[in-house]
Amino acid sequence: MPEIRRILLDGAVVEVRPDGPDLVARDGRRVPESAAHHLPPVVPSKIIAVHLNHRSRVEEFGIALTAAPTYFHKPLSALNGHRGAVVRPEGCRYLNYEGEVAIVIGRTCRNVSPAEAGAYIAGYTVANDFGLHDFRDTDAGSMLRVKGSDTLAPLGPGLVTDWDFRGKYLRTYVNGRLVQDGSTDEMEWDMHYLVADIARTITLNPGDVLLSGTPANSRPVEPGDLVEVEVEGLGRLANHVVAGPTAIRTDVGAQVTASEEVLSTALGGDWEFRGIRPPKRS
Repeated sequence: MPEIRRILLDGAVVEVRPDGPDLVARDGRRVPESAAHHLPPVVPSKIIAVHLNHRSRVEEFGIALTAAPTYFHKPLSALNGHRGAVVRPEGCRYLNYEGEVAIVIGRTCRNVSPAEAGAYIAGYTVANDFGLHDFRDTDAGSMLRVKGSDTLAPLGPGLVTDWDFRGKYLRTYVNGRLVQDGSTDEMEWDMHYLVADIARTITLNPGDVLLSGTPANSRPVEPGDLVEVEVEGLGRLANHVVAGPTAIRTDVGAQVTASEEVLSTALGGDWEFRGIRPPKRS
């Protein structure tokens, strides 16, 4: 399947295509894939994400799925690329991975049916919808800081076109250990439905990204961890977690918390009834 990546090559942003162990620019320049400085594969005007979609995730929390999908918005400043560092700010402890499939819009889309939506999709890429759940008590509705803090929207490695989303596995690994194992077939609402739903009232522009939901077992990671999300046919997105050099300011705004709501979300539902203890403070 055709794949396009964006990298920084000799100081310029260049589109390349994989060719064996190399990435090849349109002018013929080659760079080893392992040495390439990857950028997000698309430049969106907005990033929209669905709250819950995978049935295993809904069952994990023991809740009823809503009658229709609900969404939140991630700011563009959260964008990150393949092999980029994901920053956990000092004083925060509940930075969770969420492996997902990202839908990328190919042409202006407004007021289309699910049957028509596929014609407006340019392709798909791998996403990791990281969440900083320390802020969940204050941003549970908007998810602004929880999901929108800097570096928390890695996409990549590339944009894959002509990909059929049906029946594909979605897996997340932390330091090589399998931690999420899901399938696109467990999504309550498929890619075409999500695009059509959003486009009823919001114009989607070329490059815009819709995140389609994560399966069960999103858990916190620590500085030094390597988190990889692999989607069948789309590749493997890798990011490492680093510690932020400065603490969250305490002279403004709501502060980070470790309430039951925070722990329940970060550790996967009713953690207190599963014999799971919250992480100790470092």
